[in-house]
Amino acid sequence: MEAFEIITSILGSLSWLNTADWVFEQQVMPHINAVTKHMQSQYSALGTTKIEDGAYTLGNLFRRHGRYKQAMEFYGRALAGYEKALGVDHPNTLNAVNNMAMIFRSQGQYEKALGLYERALAGSEKALGVDHPNTLTTVNNMAVVFGSQGQYEKALGLYERALAGREKALGVDHPNTLTTVDNMALVFYRQGQYEKALGLYERALAGREKALGVDHPDTLTTVNNMAMVFSSQGQYEKALGLFERALAGSEKALGVDHPDTLTTVNNMAMVFNRQGQYEKALGLFERDLAGSEKALGVDHPDTLTTVNNMAMVFNRQGQYEKALGLYERALAGREKALGVDHPDTLTTVNNMAVVFDSQGQYEKALGLYERSLAGREKALGIDHPLTQDTLRSLINLHPSTGQTEQAQSL
Repeated sequence: MEAFEIITSILGSLSWLNTADWVFEQQVMPHINAVTKHMQSQYSALGTTKIEDGAYTLGNLFRRHGRYKQAMEFYGRALAGYEKALGVDHPNTLNAVNNMAMIFRSQGQYEKALGLYERALAGSEKALGVDHPNTLTTVNNMAVVFGSQGQYEKALGLYERALAGREKALGVDHPNTLTTVDNMALVFYRQGQYEKALGLYERALAGREKALGVDHPDTLTTVNNMAMVFSSQGQYEKALGLFERALAGSEKALGVDHPDTLTTVNNMAMVFNRQGQYEKALGLFERDLAGSEKALGVDHPDTLTTVNNMAMVFNRQGQYEKALGLYERALAGREKALGVDHPDTLTTVNNMAVVFDSQGQYEKALGLYERSLAGREKALGIDHPLTQDTLRSLINLHPSTGQTEQAQSL
């Protein structure tokens, strides 16, 4: 009991944004596992909110490190304890509900996430009020889910509510307000409305530079996001200039192997891939992969994203066997970590279909495209851009397989 309280107290004081803290968490993970395993046999007999608080802290820890099953376990324990000790609408209870929803969102289980967010929202509105900062956090988080599903109008409606409420309650330049501004920009980016996205990113960047500083991780996130817009517009030099700023700042503030730093490395590699500079792209992907495997583990979702992206380079080079080998690794890892119908899993399925399509192995490509289409229709909806991409690929493929009528019916 004492060891559990000590270790969760220490963990509760650490910051995700501090590289030293991140590395420390990785180093003590075996001790955490040992303590929590010992506590499992005693947990039900203990009735103090210190235990619930500790379980909540461990849930946060495991979520940060992509260990969603363990995170959900501890959030579940915290939730049950809080409901019993504090009530179903207590802020601590609702925080646990909100964070469980975040895990379902990360796993692509959007309906489950929304169900929990709806509970958290109703509870917060009742206990704290419709414009309380905690309530608006849940509104913002629900919008993130709708954005991920491609339900952009619903997402924007909720972001507008969160933004108006945060501007009123916290101020126009409060970090939480600027987070919503940044998130709204992402929706416009996904819709291809690049000028609107850039306008909001510029506001978020100016506000974050003023409130947090030019090298704060949140500021650098906005710099990174602006670079993504320029990359999508084909303005690669502008994109690379911003990525270089984000990378230099992240390396200084967080360290060369911090996950946020490696995200920027990955994004720079994607630009070089689009430019056809494959060796530069592979060099950066290799750095990202080595760092992610070390910092996060070989099966972490972020690591598998890099594996997937490296495969894209080999596919473009016509090195199909290398591409398929990496896609197979990414697919197996994503199915295990995220589930067979997660959008990221389906992206890898779709990418494998592209390789088989390029090789003229149309039957194999057909099966994978069909799996990707069915999954994307279910998870994202028929009108989502990714679903439409797969649909177009299927329409183009059917004549190659002699199924012209099927193509016309899609």
